[in-house]
Amino acid sequence: MEEKLPVLLSIPHGGTRIPSLISDFLMISQRDRFEDGDAFTREIYGLKDDVWVQVEGEVARAVVDLNRAPEDRPPANPDGVVKTQTCHGARVYLPGREPDEQMTERLLADYHQPFHRSIQEALDQNPELALALDCHSMEPVGPGIAPDPGQTRPRFCLGTRNGSTCPPETAHRLAACLREAFNLEEEDVVMNQPFAGGYITRKYGDGRVPWVQIEMNRNLYLSPPWFDAESLTVQPERLRTLNRAFRQALISFFRS
Repeated sequence: MEEKLPVLLSIPHGGTRIPSLISDFLMISQRDRFEDGDAFTREIYGLKDDVWVQVEGEVARAVVDLNRAPEDRPPANPDGVVKTQTCHGARVYLPGREPDEQMTERLLADYHQPFHRSIQEALDQNPELALALDCHSMEPVGPGIAPDPGQTRPRFCLGTRNGSTCPPETAHRLAACLREAFNLEEEDVVMNQPFAGGYITRKYGDGRVPWVQIEMNRNLYLSPPWFDAESLTVQPERLRTLNRAFRQALISFFRS
């Protein structure tokens, strides 16, 4: 591809970094951290050589959730921007070692603020962006904390805040390109169910750029025969296959 696509990709939950600031206070297991984040989404969605802007989160979601508002905090929300428990209820910190206000502010300054500053600067400096995607993965079945507990999920969910962050015709064109690139049926790509778009989509989907939260079902890679549940690894070729399909979907979107 000769010219880069006028796309901004946000990949907030693919990071794995544990800040040294809090590493001695954690009790969460590696598996719980893995299940709380969007494992391998940087490998699946990453197209930095093909798009205008790509913003990736480095920190583990269990420590700082980049897709939460900075004021969304424990104890009001234990699964907030700086968590005390994961979406599955696993404790993140040793009893009595949860971040206080000062540590919370430092974590936000080190990770949350730079990520969002990068998005804002990209939007300000690239007024001709044609599409922005906030890229995630979702569990195959909705967990108890989700809006769809116990329900089987589609292959992809495209969230547009029910049409407020992206024109419906644009979202449906993207859905058609995903179906073609991933060889999916009509019902495999749905709109706004179970996710209509989180903090990132709400914050930046103000009409300047069509903004979509894209959720890929983890069954597409965190399942046999590609996934090793003991080592928590995925066959590299499977990740490359999904990345190529995602790239093709975006190329088709701009050619259609």
